[in-house]
Amino acid sequence: MHKAKILRIHFSAHHRYNDKPLYEAIVQKCRDMNIAGATVFRGLEGYGESAEIHKHHLNAHDEPIIMVIVDDGDRIRELVPMIEQMMDTGMLATSDVEMMRVQNDVPTNSGG
Repeated sequence: MHKAKILRIHFSAHHRYNDKPLYEAIVQKCRDMNIAGATVFRGLEGYGESAEIHKHHLNAHDEPIIMVIVDDGDRIRELVPMIEQMMDTGMLATSDVEMMRVQNDVPTNSGG
């Protein structure tokens, strides 16, 4: 285990960056930087600084999006200004965590 940071990013599903969904652009940026991990979650309902409720509608998709990105503190501090440049509105929050990788060997099916 070692000390790391979690970066949580909150925005709406309709947000875009360079003609693609913002969450896709951020995941690609994380991959380009070899960030340890990034996951995107769609929320059912939420609100932000405008206090406008964001939720899934039948004919429009304005769900809240939450991204969770994990890496060491220096890498997260390097990533944050890049993400800020990609966003129009939203919220970023960081927390200290203990990070560990688990990679157990998966037994193969011997078939017999």
